Amino acid sequence: MKPPTIHSSQASSGRLRPIEGKHNALVKELRRAFAHNDLTPDGYCAIEGIRIVEEAIRSSLKFGAVFFNHAAETVAERLLPQIGSRVDTLLLPDKLFADAVPSESPQGVAALVRCKEFSLADLLGRAQNGPLLAVAGVQDPGNLGTILRSAEAFGAAGAILGAGTVSPYNSKVIRASAGSLFRLPTVRTKLPEAIVEMRKQGLRLIATSSHKGTSLPEARLAGPLAIFIGSEGAGLPRDLMAQMDELVAIPHSPNVESLNAGVAASIVLYEAARQKP
Repeated sequence: MKPPTIHSSQASSGRLRPIEGKHNALVKELRRAFAHNDLTPDGYCAIEGIRIVEEAIRSSLKFGAVFFNHAAETVAERLLPQIGSRVDTLLLPDKLFADAVPSESPQGVAALVRCKEFSLADLLGRAQNGPLLAVAGVQDPGNLGTILRSAEAFGAAGAILGAGTVSPYNSKVIRASAGSLFRLPTVRTKLPEAIVEMRKQGLRLIATSSHKGTSLPEARLAGPLAIFIGSEGAGLPRDLMAQMDELVAIPHSPNVESLNAGVAASIVLYEAARQKP
């Protein structure tokens, strides 16, 4: 006798484990990860939204668990065939889901994923492939997300995030990066210590400045390079600024006091990519 045909919708719904209570361990872990805007003790970060989950799949990240609300069961039908069969997939009541995620208008899908881990040595080993980006004290999640997205777009070798910089696993950073965080090698470390290692590798160190320095079109941005981006308000700390080989100024109207960190980084990264042999 011929076995019955199982449609994809039936297969997908069969994978979804209904959860009713907020005390489920995975739901609590998702809520905590979003609340702390950082990695869980097991090294997972929380993501939400259809596009971001699709980017995590495209980036071959390891999934710890995937969460859907009842309104997103059709989304589950599309996504679940792309997610490993051993991954926990949970179906939550709409209110329970909304309470667990930070978005005011949730799209009904969230996940715990493990991002790829890198060391400072890993990034320095890639410095021949493109500039390294060193971020000092950028606290606005949208700015950091923009920086990471532009870094990937313009061929940066990786991003080094110093003290005082917002966590790259903040949900707003992840959303603004449009998935670039999943692919761009990124490490958090102390920048003074990183500079010592950069010098050993022969990297030139440059920083952006609002009012002084070499005009960007005249700056030499080819070769092993580290581009330092300071905070939105104070800029690069003086102790780091003193160690730069060159300051670079982006020409702009005098009516504008300065550019924000995300825009400045994007412009310099574009020019570095343009100068690349």
